[in-house]
Amino acid sequence: MEVINALGRRKRAIARVFVSEGTGKITINKRDLAQYFPSTILQYVVKQPLNKLDAAEKYDIKVNLSGGGFTGQSQALRLAISRALVKINAEDKSALRSEGFMTRDPRSVERKKPGRPKARKRFQFSKR
Repeated sequence: MEVINALGRRKRAIARVFVSEGTGKITINKRDLAQYFPSTILQYVVKQPLNKLDAAEKYDIKVNLSGGGFTGQSQALRLAISRALVKINAEDKSALRSEGFMTRDPRSVERKKPGRPKARKRFQFSKR
C-alpha cells in the first residue's frame, strides 16, 4: 500500500496526515502522540476514528500539525485521519459519518468590531 494523505482543519489548526501500513505508531511533528498530547482525553479524540473501525494497529500515521490550540489541533487531526481512512476504504464512510468524524466543524472566532473591546462585548455604560 502506498502512502495516503489527507487534510483536516478546525478553527486555526491544520493537520496534514500521511497514512501507511504499519504497527499503529502515530508521529506528530516528529514527536510521539503521548509526548505531543500529554492529555489522555486528547489522545482519545485523535484515536476515535481508528478505534471505531478497529484499525488502531494497522496503520502508521505521520502528521504535520500547525496553528491553533491543542483542542483544535486534536479535532483537526481526527478529521484528517477519518478522511484518510475513507480514501483507503470507501465503505467506512457511513460508520465514521454517523459518529460525526467526517464533518468539518465550521465554528471559528468571530472578528472584533470597531468601537468595541471584543466581538460582542461593550465598554461599561455610564449614565453620568
